[in-house]
Amino acid sequence: MRKEIRLTVKKPYIQKFKKGFPLIEKDAITNMELVKEEGSLIRLEDQQQQFIGKGYVGKQNKGIGWILSNYEHEPIDKTFFLNRIQLALEKRSSLFEDPETTAFRVFNGEGDGIGGLTIDYYDGFYVMTWYSEGIFAFREWVIEAFGTVPFKGIYEKKRFDQKGKYIDDDDFVIGERGTFPLLVKENGITFAVYLNDGPMVGVFLDQREVRKRIRDDYANGKKVLNTFSYTGAFSVAAALGGATKTTSVDLANRSLAKTIEQFSVNGIDYESQDIVVMDVFRYFNYAQKKGLSFDLVILDPPSFARSKKHTFRAEKDYTNLIKETIAITEDEGVIVASTNCSTFGMKKFLGFIEAAFRETGNRFDILETFSLPDDFQTMKEYQAGDYLKVVFVKKSK
Repeated sequence: MRKEIRLTVKKPYIQKFKKGFPLIEKDAITNMELVKEEGSLIRLEDQQQQFIGKGYVGKQNKGIGWILSNYEHEPIDKTFFLNRIQLALEKRSSLFEDPETTAFRVFNGEGDGIGGLTIDYYDGFYVMTWYSEGIFAFREWVIEAFGTVPFKGIYEKKRFDQKGKYIDDDDFVIGERGTFPLLVKENGITFAVYLNDGPMVGVFLDQREVRKRIRDDYANGKKVLNTFSYTGAFSVAAALGGATKTTSVDLANRSLAKTIEQFSVNGIDYESQDIVVMDVFRYFNYAQKKGLSFDLVILDPPSFARSKKHTFRAEKDYTNLIKETIAITEDEGVIVASTNCSTFGMKKFLGFIEAAFRETGNRFDILETFSLPDDFQTMKEYQAGDYLKVVFVKKSK
């Protein structure tokens, strides 16, 4: 029997939790001294000891745990985890049946009912990511939930080091070990992924619809610049969509070999593309000095990035990033501005874009916007979980 602690919720937070907000914030609890052991079950009550919700202790971001149920008599046990995971798998049935896409998310944390846990699918292999020691305490229940699910193998990623860093050890859990690179498909595009090589496998699954749109509707005949390019997934999509040339820029040395690999597994001559290992901000200066310009520029920076000469924080610096991009974008060219920063919403993000064009004296048109694809299930009560914001904006004459 798991230990359960009874926590009292401060009055201003009671209705918020009753309406479905899942993250238990430290400031919401009066008797925080009881919160000690990660993985402990929680019963949330008001000052009159009336039930509000139940969940677990798992320190993540600004929270001390997650609410799992607002039903007093619903037990948090092995069956609870089994039911949530099976329901999530059923919701993705159409993706499992799509031969053109063999990599996608099958469980998205609080959006699927269990905050702190995500599970991704890669052509028969599953990757579980644990975001706190608290949710990791339920590991055996989660693994057992896959007892009735066919799989080749299961891997895991631990993202709950005390300093917030990835815990680097053997990621393999059960089944057969994969042979890497594992080649998966996304809307017919092939990607090489590594499930056993650090916290990131080689492609960000949340950008699936954006890559498809770039390939199908924006890349043909265009000079494309992909900044913060990681393994070059956007560049591959653009090249397959008929781009005359792609330029991929990333500061990490590994980006060169990884991008070459992604081009190669798609039958693209990587020598016909440009792959640049350089600080993106330094590249902007270089491009301006050389008179380089592009028809399509993709901006997908991390929320926070630091190099020797630059520190980038999305909430503070995205406007300046767009201003620098405008300078090397052709008239009638398109900027694909993307951010995964969860501290602001789409309205504020559009404000950054508007400010950048206003301050540079340029006109613009918003062509379309994207958020998370359907497999990245979210809940309206927790806006931070709906983190992805992508805007296609045209630089008008």
